[in-house]
Amino acid sequence: MSTEGAGVLFLKPGQIVVSSQPLLVTTLLGSCVAVAMFCQRLKTGGICHAQLPTCREKEAEGRAHPGRYMDSALSEMLARLLERGALAGELEVKVFGGSDMFQGGGRGRAVGRQNAEMALAVLARESIKVANQDLYGERGRKIIFHTHTGAVFLKRLNRSGVC
Repeated sequence: MSTEGAGVLFLKPGQIVVSSQPLLVTTLLGSCVAVAMFCQRLKTGGICHAQLPTCREKEAEGRAHPGRYMDSALSEMLARLLERGALAGELEVKVFGGSDMFQGGGRGRAVGRQNAEMALAVLARESIKVANQDLYGERGRKIIFHTHTGAVFLKRLNRSGVC
């Protein structure tokens, strides 16, 4: 797979990127979840890196920073792809992250699990099939997403956070 001519971007938590230009997007995930969407027909891809499951109780903040919350990040990224001519049914979707990085001490579900569950729930609500996923666990992940091919490369981090 050629990456010649592709730009490189490090996706920070809370960011969303959609591109029809060749772009290698890399990010590091712990409890956060990244969702990559790709439209083969348009050779256009998008990826988000959300930190928290929902903006339900902070609606204004969700509108101001849609990439921060899984529910608003997916709505925003899907809207951007549909504006470019993609059809929801033709998107190839991959979901990553949701690790239990911070032990909750038995006080409920960990934020990583909540992020992953929210991503899968929003995608199911929108009738968008998930082609591949690598979720949960106790280790972080490094992913590289190719916006022009939809390919995702994943490496699990060791417990110290190093590849």
